Amino acid sequence: MSTTRNIFISIALALTTQLHADIKLPSIISDGMVLQQQSEAKLWGWSTTGSQVSVKTSWGETSTATVQKDGQWSITVNTPEATLDDYTLTLSESGSTDTKTLKVHIGEVWLASGQSNMEMPLKGFGGACVKNGALDAMRARQESPLVRMFNVERKQLYTPQDDCRGNWMEPTFSNAMEFSATAYYFASALSNALGVYVGIINCSYGGSRVESWSSAKTCSEYPDVPTDSISIFQKTKATWERALVTYNAMFHPIRHYTCKGIIWYQGCSNVGNNEYAYRLKRMVDQWRGEMQQGNLPFYQVQIAPYIYGASGDETAAARLREQQELSCNMIENSAFVCTYDLVEPNECHNIHPKEKRTVGVRLSLLALNKTYGMTDIACEGPRYDPSTFKVEGNSVTVGFKTNNMGICSNYGLEGFEIAGSDRVFHKAETQFNWRTNTVTLTAPEVNNPVAVRYCFKDFPTGNVFGGNELPLVPFRTDDW
Repeated sequence: MSTTRNIFISIALALTTQLHADIKLPSIISDGMVLQQQSEAKLWGWSTTGSQVSVKTSWGETSTATVQKDGQWSITVNTPEATLDDYTLTLSESGSTDTKTLKVHIGEVWLASGQSNMEMPLKGFGGACVKNGALDAMRARQESPLVRMFNVERKQLYTPQDDCRGNWMEPTFSNAMEFSATAYYFASALSNALGVYVGIINCSYGGSRVESWSSAKTCSEYPDVPTDSISIFQKTKATWERALVTYNAMFHPIRHYTCKGIIWYQGCSNVGNNEYAYRLKRMVDQWRGEMQQGNLPFYQVQIAPYIYGASGDETAAARLREQQELSCNMIENSAFVCTYDLVEPNECHNIHPKEKRTVGVRLSLLALNKTYGMTDIACEGPRYDPSTFKVEGNSVTVGFKTNNMGICSNYGLEGFEIAGSDRVFHKAETQFNWRTNTVTLTAPEVNNPVAVRYCFKDFPTGNVFGGNELPLVPFRTDDW
């Protein structure tokens, strides 16, 4: 009798076990991940409908959630202040012997996104290298041991996905060679300044447009953007520029991960679009809404100098940079860095300039000042002050807002142009007035100047800098 009873119990236990699916986690929730310090970090996954999933952490937090009808669950855990200790969290399910224990770090987490200049790894691209990229990858383990990076698999899909391929990587030489160079240099500078782990989610795709990172709902607002799969396939000749497909495959799966902020390097594929500022704002609004973490900092990089040339308009890229600056006036808690000074003359036809370290460092200055409260750090270059514009005879004077850092390059200034009523711009001769931080401009061809431009070209050359070697923001006084 007891033997028969034991058999029935064994069968019943086996059937009960079969009714419970193992806990399934998205790839981004895995060993080695960095959780945002002092936050309600979100964890999620899939398991048996109606069961209870629990999370216990090595720092003493316990959270439980019920698996919903669709098999999904989500939990938030309170994270402590960052230390260099290793932590664990263990997930278990009621009625199941399945458990998962993950080794995690506590620190700062940033999402890095955009197109190829963000994607560009330390090993470089074919025909485009990263300055000292391989050497810095060799040194990464020693110089930036607290950096971790998760590369979202480059992919395009016509429907939103709940998971993606990828894993959290330590900065070994082989891993670091695959790190986004801009994001790595940003994370390295941040980690060294703060003394904590910094995790980067690299979610970038070369050639992608801002519409590529927007949802179907957002893209439906734009009459020139196809949103159904057939139209996208037929009307978008360049596959990398397709609307919403990188959002579906790459951003949607990681949208719930708790971050501190976003860094963004994109825009080349949108040159010529005078609605870029509005569309970028719409994308940021949509992302922030889906991430449900408030107005996360959004720091972007102005596109690098490059001679587009096809239309013969030497200001096509300058107008996109102007749109990027405008977007920061529209997007709350946002800022940008300039890059026009970080190219060499022979890179005029290379859309991937090799200097990436300084780009990442400039982004880190924004974060340290505006996000982490280190307001004594200069993080933005001088800007044109419209109230200073003054014409006297054949000269015009302009001045700058410098955040009390002054102008650090005072003589031989380049990059200025002036024009008369004929709207033809000529290279300006300059005289710097150090007492007032102004520049007086003249040109032999212009007797009655009416407009000034600085570095307002596709591939500009300028040498005006403020504190922390940050360049004067390109500007124009006209609206032509």
